[in-house]
Amino acid sequence: MTSPPPPPPGPDPGADSTADPCPGPGSLVVLFGATAGALGPDLGSDETDLILLVWQVVEPQSRQVGTLHKSLVRAEAAALSPQCQEASGLSADSLARAEPLDKVLQQFSQLVSRDVALLGGGPYVLCTDGQQLLRQVLHPEASRKNLVLPDTFFSYYDLRREFHMQHPSLSPAKDLTVATMAQDLGLETDATEDDFGVWEVKTMVAVILHLLKGPSSPLFLKPEVIKQKYETGPCSKADVVDSETVVRARGLPWQSSDQDVARFFKGLNIARGGVALCLNAQGRRNGEALIRFVDSEQRDLALQRHKHHMGVRYIEVYKATGEEFVKIAGGTSLEVARFLSREDQVILRLRGLPFSAGPTDVLGFLGPECPVTGGADGLLFVRHPDGRPTGDAFALFACEELAQAALRRHKSMLGKRYIELFRSTAAEVQQVLNRYASSPLLPTLTAPLLPIPFPLAAGTGRDCVRLRGLPYTATIEDILSFLGEAAADIRPHGVHMVLNQQGRPSGDAFIQMTSAERALAAAQRCHKKVMKERYVEVVPCSTEEMSRVLIGGTLGRSGMSPPPCKLPCLSPPTYATFQATPTLIPTETAALYPSSALLSAARVPAAPSPVAYYPGPATQLYMNYTAYYPSPPVSPTTVAYLTTSPAALASAPTSVLSQPGALVRMQGVPYTGGMKDLLSVFQAYQLAPDDYTSLIPVGDPPRTVLQAPKEWVCL
Repeated sequence: MTSPPPPPPGPDPGADSTADPCPGPGSLVVLFGATAGALGPDLGSDETDLILLVWQVVEPQSRQVGTLHKSLVRAEAAALSPQCQEASGLSADSLARAEPLDKVLQQFSQLVSRDVALLGGGPYVLCTDGQQLLRQVLHPEASRKNLVLPDTFFSYYDLRREFHMQHPSLSPAKDLTVATMAQDLGLETDATEDDFGVWEVKTMVAVILHLLKGPSSPLFLKPEVIKQKYETGPCSKADVVDSETVVRARGLPWQSSDQDVARFFKGLNIARGGVALCLNAQGRRNGEALIRFVDSEQRDLALQRHKHHMGVRYIEVYKATGEEFVKIAGGTSLEVARFLSREDQVILRLRGLPFSAGPTDVLGFLGPECPVTGGADGLLFVRHPDGRPTGDAFALFACEELAQAALRRHKSMLGKRYIELFRSTAAEVQQVLNRYASSPLLPTLTAPLLPIPFPLAAGTGRDCVRLRGLPYTATIEDILSFLGEAAADIRPHGVHMVLNQQGRPSGDAFIQMTSAERALAAAQRCHKKVMKERYVEVVPCSTEEMSRVLIGGTLGRSGMSPPPCKLPCLSPPTYATFQATPTLIPTETAALYPSSALLSAARVPAAPSPVAYYPGPATQLYMNYTAYYPSPPVSPTTVAYLTTSPAALASAPTSVLSQPGALVRMQGVPYTGGMKDLLSVFQAYQLAPDDYTSLIPVGDPPRTVLQAPKEWVCL
């Protein structure tokens, strides 16, 4: 629809006729659009297609206006929402006969250029009512349809902001509308105009002309800019990130890159290096990302894309904090900062490299057709704190084409190993390097273990219940929901999830209740109740029975059995001499060290109190591990241990037991290794006295526990 241009407005009677025209841009293109779904402030939040564009050119210098144009756009999903159908009066048949978006945009550019030339204006800039039309509708839809928008769609004036600059005492910019702006200025609008979109454009033009007649002010001088490309960059642990600018995206395909995430948020300005893909405990992507935007307004628009689609998957978008972003994306290594300081580089991750591979080998593997930026300087090898290679490396490429050529080498052979190549990000580089940098050089305990605040005192009172047959996916929350009202009677730290030797759920759990009566009532109420399509047996038991199970014993219908063992000192007749007292292990320690590598650090020979140690290989094979219910949160994980008898403690070497944290347990020692081989591992560390009275055997049944062996040593 095209209407004839109105006559140029005459001079304002109240204004000085000799005044210079208001300075400003060459031309303004007032643009209005609508989708098949939500309107107003929710425009674009429902991911529906654009169906209408209405525009008109305004020449600020001469204050003339061009022809008003209206064009329908064919939508892939022609169904209109009731709100849109009522406001626009359009039908699916009329949209089916319209041109597709690429044709409409081509016509838009041609008509605007013609009108600007007729009015004698210069380069033009778009002017819209708010940010939604361009940021939430045009750019995301063009990205989904693989359309390249003209450069004119990457800058615009927000009429609400310009109005608020001249009238700051009125409503905030985000609360303004076309109607309220016209009302505040006292403009008369055509109330008989019922053509959808035409009234809005005419009113916006009237508001602009009124603003241009005002006193000289910096109006229409600094347009809003939409970033055309996501910029990568490093983040430091010392950076302070505003929590009002960060969101968390969940449900991403595992192969997604930072560019894919930036494309999902197309139209919104992401901060430099603001996409951080999250990794799980195994160093693989978990389908989540933290995104940092340039300001809070961009973050609020990003939250409106909740459950929008990336391919066939919908993505959940939630608020996040600046601390979470820095924890994921921040780093402290200068080497990583230098590696990531090169701008506009594509990062690839190489995994599975031979430990002997160097820069020359990697460059030769990639080949001359996909050169690495800077040669060897464009490679970053991931190493353990002691310098040993991990088999991972990162490489920089100057452009997407070179990165694509390198990705074709995925699973090609280097020596006798195939190499995996993936797209990576600056945040992933930081996470991988931080993960290895924080791992300990040697699995030692440097501080005495904390006193346990909730000991498992042995007792025959049946104030505990055992849950048997739990689904392997059951969590603490599932157990609390399963117990229902009985969950209120659980002692603090009273939920013990039993894990097997591989650290996986065993299907068993123990619950400490406040009394034996409460335990019996919970068992009667919940026995054989269904959890996730499986019935769960709930039976009362005592704390002593629970402790025996946690250290490897069994508790069946026929009674309790001790842990299976072969050593005479741990045979069933003498099993009762060992007190089952678990030792508290801090959360940080439990996360870094395997449970089988932990020994008590506080050993004082003057005190005859028992000392925690490993009784022998047989019991180690059957030891169960438990995870406590976090009450309060971040409670430690505990492991049940056996303790020494006073007689065994009396023969312990005084030189070792008097030094807290002086013991290290070594695992995976070669069978052919001797004393010299083991001592060479600790050549950079201060050893115990040369008489080797501090050497303790592990796994040597003929010797007593605290004798010094001749071949196997542990410092």
